[in-house]
Amino acid sequence: MTAMHPALGRRAAVTGAAAIALAAPALRPRPVSAAEFSYKFAGDWPADYPLTRRAEAAARRIREESSGRLEISIFPDNQMGGDTEMLSQLRAGALEFMPVPAGVLSTFIPAAAITNVGFVFDDYAEVWPTIDGPLGAAVRQKILASGHHVFENIWDNGFRQLTTGTKPVRGLADVEGLKLRVPVSPLHTSLWQALGASPGAINMSEVYSALQTRVYDGQENALPIIQFFRLYEVQKYIALTSHMWEGYWILANGPAWQRLPPDIQEIVTRNLNASALQGREDIARLSQTLRAQLQSEGMTITTPDRAPFREKLSRVGFYAGWKRKFGDDLWALLEAHTRHLA
Repeated sequence: MTAMHPALGRRAAVTGAAAIALAAPALRPRPVSAAEFSYKFAGDWPADYPLTRRAEAAARRIREESSGRLEISIFPDNQMGGDTEMLSQLRAGALEFMPVPAGVLSTFIPAAAITNVGFVFDDYAEVWPTIDGPLGAAVRQKILASGHHVFENIWDNGFRQLTTGTKPVRGLADVEGLKLRVPVSPLHTSLWQALGASPGAINMSEVYSALQTRVYDGQENALPIIQFFRLYEVQKYIALTSHMWEGYWILANGPAWQRLPPDIQEIVTRNLNASALQGREDIARLSQTLRAQLQSEGMTITTPDRAPFREKLSRVGFYAGWKRKFGDDLWALLEAHTRHLA
């Protein structure tokens, strides 16, 4: 099949597997001249992505419950730039709200990457007690100390899997020398370097074309992202490594948040936190269906043994090195619901 640019493909009809999470009606930016506060919420999620729909639903409820005093316009699909560009806009006050992947956030709040440590989580039964518990609270305090506001409930992006275009990955040896796109995040780069790959960091908005032109052999992302960004058009194989869990913290520009009266802050907080929990259900349910969907799109799926990956990371000092960077206290919170790593 001729590769379709993702900006066109993601506006095509949503496939059956994806439709389950998209029941909420889309909110289109409306005239905001009557609103007391007109704020922007921008991210890299595709327009028809489940989390975009949950954000739209939250924005609609916020407008209604605030009697139109706060209008939040949603800008998905990297309309306001790549992750690093949008994060700069948020920090400068040109953007009021942004869902920030933990790895990208770590470029200026290093502690945020603690949840990205490779091969630490086996399933959601380990993720949520860790993220919703003391570790997540500690990361939130670091974010608040930076002057930005952050909401309590992190949004789920799912477990990241490895895709390749040239050969299947059946085990650790197949990773050696692979040119892999990773997010702009020191920990992501460090992880794949430790495993023997050759990672390069670019924003998600550039990934499709970089894979299409073979700048990279592969990339790694959660199954819903692989589906909605139509990466199956430019990749042939998926290795179900579940090497990392990723979430999005919703950040608000500090001064913009402080301008909102307390009653509107409460409305925003309650609705964004509620949509985060609903989005978790959407992503978990969708991820269960996408294996068959991606196979129907022509992808071959392998399931490598994860133990050798973890053993190598331990042997080359990956875990010990990152423990020193994060500190004993944060590391102990990470290991509390998972396993001893270093």
